[in-house]
Amino acid sequence: MKAGFFVTGTDTGVGKTLISSALIWSFARREFNAAGMKPVAAGCRWEGGRLLSDDVEQLRAASNVLLEPDTLNPYAFEPPLAPQIAARQAGTRIELERIHNAFESAAARVDVLVVEGVGGFRVPLNEAEDTADLAVMLGLPVILVVGMRLGCQNHALLTAEAVAARSLRLAGWVANCIDDEMAALEENLTALQHLLHAPCLGVVPFATSPDFQAVANMIDCAGLMPGQRQ
Repeated sequence: MKAGFFVTGTDTGVGKTLISSALIWSFARREFNAAGMKPVAAGCRWEGGRLLSDDVEQLRAASNVLLEPDTLNPYAFEPPLAPQIAARQAGTRIELERIHNAFESAAARVDVLVVEGVGGFRVPLNEAEDTADLAVMLGLPVILVVGMRLGCQNHALLTAEAVAARSLRLAGWVANCIDDEMAALEENLTALQHLLHAPCLGVVPFATSPDFQAVANMIDCAGLMPGQRQ
């Protein structure tokens, strides 16, 4: 693996999968072997005898390297619940070592690996560890997806502070406009550009059915390419 990134969000439902897929597609179309993985997915459906996630399927569609299902998504749960609760209801425990093993397997096969977190940056995965611990274990630069809606400044700054507290580098952030009626959008974007000490990689306008290939054209990945400073 030449480069890798951990994609987190200011909350759940802010478009992490969309931005992760767009990033993967950007690397793939530049002829890097690129793939994504989502260590934990909830709200999955049964199909062909296994649990499948729409998010995971989108990451797979954006990739040009096909990973094995258990590598792409080590933990899948049917109910759309917080991971720790979903795991407990399924009679299992999310183990970071299992995720790390899947990560190592994926990293050995690609030039670029994009790892999508679950929910926000501090979502509990078990009784002692959360997604911040997962990010630290993987040791990847972080890309923050900011869901542009009321409260986004507070959520973005708290997340950036949590990333810095774990001695991880915020490689950049993407503003995803998830509220088509957000007041003072431009003013909020200007404030975030001043307050977040990382480059804004792009602003994605609101869309009812966003397409990751189109979104890829809205994100500046030049500084993220393998061979650039990580």
